[in-house]
Amino acid sequence: MAVGAELMSEVVGTVQGHRDGHGFLVRDDRQPDLYLSPQEMRAVLHRDRVKARIIRYDRKGRPEGRILEILERKKAPIIGRLLHESGIWLVAPEDKRYGQDIMVPKNAIANATAGQVVAIELTEPPSLYSQPMGRVTEVLGEIDDPGMEIEIAVRKYEVPHRFSPETLAQAAALPDKIRPIDRKHRIDLTDVPLVTIDGEDARDFDDAVYCEPATIGRGKSPNAWRLVVAIADVSHYVKPGEPIDEDAYERATSVYFPRRVIPMLPEKLSNGLCSLNPNEDRLAMVCDMLVGTAGEIHAYQFFPAVMCSHARFTYTEVAAILANTRGPEAARRSELVPHLLNLNEVYRALLKARGKRGAVDFETTETQIVCDENGRIEKIVPRTRTEAHKLIEEAMLAANVCSADFIALAKHPALYRVHEGPTPEKKTLLQNYLKALGLGLSISDDPTPGEYQAIADATKDRPDAMQIHTMLLRSMQQAIYTGTNAGHFGLAYEAYTHFTSPIRRYPDLLVHRVIKALLHGKRYHLSTGATEEAPKRRNGAKQTTTGSEGEMWEAAGAHCSANERRADEASRDVEAWLKCRYMREHLGEEFGGTVTAVTSFGLFVTLDGLYVDGLVHITELGGEYYRFDEVKQELRGERTGVRYAVGARVRVQVSRVDLDGRKIDFRMVHDSDEDAALIRARRDRLVGKASSAVAELAAVKDADRVIKAAAKAKSGNGSGKAAHPVRAVKAVARKASAKAVRRR
Repeated sequence: MAVGAELMSEVVGTVQGHRDGHGFLVRDDRQPDLYLSPQEMRAVLHRDRVKARIIRYDRKGRPEGRILEILERKKAPIIGRLLHESGIWLVAPEDKRYGQDIMVPKNAIANATAGQVVAIELTEPPSLYSQPMGRVTEVLGEIDDPGMEIEIAVRKYEVPHRFSPETLAQAAALPDKIRPIDRKHRIDLTDVPLVTIDGEDARDFDDAVYCEPATIGRGKSPNAWRLVVAIADVSHYVKPGEPIDEDAYERATSVYFPRRVIPMLPEKLSNGLCSLNPNEDRLAMVCDMLVGTAGEIHAYQFFPAVMCSHARFTYTEVAAILANTRGPEAARRSELVPHLLNLNEVYRALLKARGKRGAVDFETTETQIVCDENGRIEKIVPRTRTEAHKLIEEAMLAANVCSADFIALAKHPALYRVHEGPTPEKKTLLQNYLKALGLGLSISDDPTPGEYQAIADATKDRPDAMQIHTMLLRSMQQAIYTGTNAGHFGLAYEAYTHFTSPIRRYPDLLVHRVIKALLHGKRYHLSTGATEEAPKRRNGAKQTTTGSEGEMWEAAGAHCSANERRADEASRDVEAWLKCRYMREHLGEEFGGTVTAVTSFGLFVTLDGLYVDGLVHITELGGEYYRFDEVKQELRGERTGVRYAVGARVRVQVSRVDLDGRKIDFRMVHDSDEDAALIRARRDRLVGKASSAVAELAAVKDADRVIKAAAKAKSGNGSGKAAHPVRAVKAVARKASAKAVRRR
């Protein structure tokens, strides 16, 4: 719609507040957001649903709105600190996007005391002339209590963290072990040496693997591999429409925090019946594959089974065994080492296929937060991605692809994991960036993942490799769940589903239900959770999904995608809080770092060794004007030509930590010789203005002292604020002149 035609039109959307007082209206029609002035935000709160009118456009063509009607106010409680100021009780929301403090009558503070973290329910909404009112509904505790950051996050992002009484009752009624009736119509794989391979801190084990040599054709020598991936059969216990299922759908995913997990399923299932614990019989859904030496999947079959994990391996242990089959780790697991070697061989074959189809595989650094007993950061360490990690990853990818193929061949609706190529805007930005670098490599107008991987491989040894790979990653879209199969761009698959983690992801549970229905010649209906006999097709006619059924699959995909993002946001919020708390102990300290992102307002830098990110605002880069080059993704000084781009090495000082805003600010540490020369030149000019020889001598003496103090202050003065040397010299000179006048 043209700008002129849209002016004064009415739109509906959700208010998104900003900590600076203004806000935006995120429109339902996915058109550009409307800017809402601080005045407009006085009568609404973050996340309110409103109708607004477009009243004007700024010089850049961005629309501004005026609120006409409030359609819906969120019922969720608001989390904040209870304060007592000038005899008035109020709550300062922890989420600064709310923008307004909430007044609390004295008789509505429950048992809370000043300074505590509370949940508050609105009793009177805000208006143009009054602040919102509320009452305390829950007292969470003191801000420094261990785990308080998690308690805040689950409420701030509305993460369901309590199971309903009906769910807890249903879980308690489940058996402790599998029963004879559960074994019926299942293949017994208890003699197959399946093993689990997970991280040291894993608590639930939902996948097990096994591999042995196999033969394709009439030859006698093995020329392929049989790869078995067994996944916990959650769908056997979690039935559609039951309380456990309703809670699981509401959560859609488990949420992982440092030292704590909020599971999708009750513990009796996630850590008990559905966890493939070693030496315990468990129900499983199995994908049994025949993989060729080039990594191609020749055949596969799905079936329900009973299995028994023969061992619980860690990634570190498997990596050590594969690196040294005569080492102590291998000696302790001697009977299983041959099977691990078979798994390694099939992994190598699958890796060949990955390279052939051009799947994207960038090396990135993931970190792990190690906390102390009080839940505070002890250290942040990089996660080492070993061959064992990659082995399990490739095995799971193979099973996921087979499940997608099985469902697609049956023309049955399901939730696909879709990752589309770059948007036209991101594609153009990347093309211009690569052209500006002069690499001689670029992506086409219809890019393939192979083109991305070719650029990554060709630049991996360059000094700016990190910068290039970051730009490649940022050009891609976010993966989502949807009922429409559009392929997976990054993995270079025509169809891809999630089958391997039904304990922690609801889409995987739905895929299991669909596969089970198809194995019995039936169809699964998402709307009712029922299965029915599949109608017979005539002359190869395709089975289709009704409009309402298709819409329900799309709605389920949107729900699962949104809750996946919610879980990620909550996890990042907690990690950011912990990092801010950690960095408060390092105020004023200097660190080396790497620029990881460049914006028009500054640089984001990751500190060496600490793996903590912070912002160097553009005003901290030096006394000149810096221009942002969007094509090259760099800031360039107009006078000196100094450039800062992704991957640049810098030295910074921790200058400010905002715990409430989850922000860490750095200031750039410049060459001290240049600063000292500037100080002396300014000092000489100031001293020349002294009104007597005594004043001049005093000023010079004191200025020399200030120079030394200022140089020391450049590394921080304990408060986190660096002294300004020129201002310090000015102050000393003024004092010296005044002293000389008094002496006269």
